[in-house]
Amino acid sequence: MNHFINALETSIQTENWYSVLFISLSLPDICGKIDEPNLGSKKRTINWFDKYLKKIYTVKIGPNLIEHTFLSGSDFYALRCAYLHEGSDDITYQVAKETLERFRFIQPDKNVRIHRNQIDNTLQLQVSEFGKEILEAVKEWTDDVSKDPIKKAKLEKLLNIEIVGSSLSFY
Repeated sequence: MNHFINALETSIQTENWYSVLFISLSLPDICGKIDEPNLGSKKRTINWFDKYLKKIYTVKIGPNLIEHTFLSGSDFYALRCAYLHEGSDDITYQVAKETLERFRFIQPDKNVRIHRNQIDNTLQLQVSEFGKEILEAVKEWTDDVSKDPIKKAKLEKLLNIEIVGSSLSFY
């Protein structure tokens, strides 16, 4: 998992925003597969998001402190599907969507931080902050599973890009 974490950190540092989104939207499903291997992608991703990220996307607003969730696991999964499979931020026709219809991702600005800003059914996210939130959630999850030998073994089997020197060959 460290190579995926490093890839996300590098993408944030180098401002490779499309890579940040691809990795950020993929990691919860990968983690969810390790946690709940018998569930389908939708259910395991929603479960993982709700456990590790929903708390930072849920706030109490107004004088009556009404709980509002900016991003649910279902809307996250709908975005994942729309972006990874269609290159879109429009989740209007995604079956998994719950309350949102569209996302607007913005690049960071040194003078302004616009993140978790909802206008009607559109959620505006600063791509760098979104990536950092996913990164922290994955690190928390990695710590949680570090004591589980079965999950640790699954982590060791994740895809790893190997460096092959000129002296190595394949059979």
